[in-house]
Amino acid sequence: MDAIELLLTRQSDSNLSFPGPSAEQLEVIKKAALKVPDHGGLKPWRFILVEEQGREKLGEIFYQAAVEEQQEQRIIDRAKALPERAPMLIIAVSPYVEHPKVPRIEQIESAACSVFAMQQAAFAQGLSGVWRTGYFAQSASVKRQLGLSEQDEIVGYLYLGTPTVQCTKPVRHQPEDFFTQL
Repeated sequence: MDAIELLLTRQSDSNLSFPGPSAEQLEVIKKAALKVPDHGGLKPWRFILVEEQGREKLGEIFYQAAVEEQQEQRIIDRAKALPERAPMLIIAVSPYVEHPKVPRIEQIESAACSVFAMQQAAFAQGLSGVWRTGYFAQSASVKRQLGLSEQDEIVGYLYLGTPTVQCTKPVRHQPEDFFTQL
């Protein structure tokens, strides 16, 4: 698949199953994560791989956080099952690095680019994935249980696996609806 085809056909897919990425595929995904814009060379990203029993551990972390932070019952009820939606998750974290020329937002944006790059690398290898955020990316309890600092930002959870259904063609947005000229 060439780069343009990849960019124009990629889509998120939450219908994922086993197998997850092989060791070789994962190595490509990891390398892609590190080839993103990085103003100042700060490398403002860290990644936590979650697979096998780690998915159960993460579900327990989600559950404990939801209870501790008194979330709605529907969030508590589904917390443990969320990491089971894919064979592998990669938690992308942006640890803030104080720098006079590189503001926090640029560091978070770099980490976000890494998530996109990993998803693209997975898609290019016949896998699929979905990038999720929501409550569990903002939870102070989740951060604490993962050993992160208060300043660290969970940029997202990238769920990866084999697509279980053939995705329909993505909606083709028209560039003129989003671009203007100055």
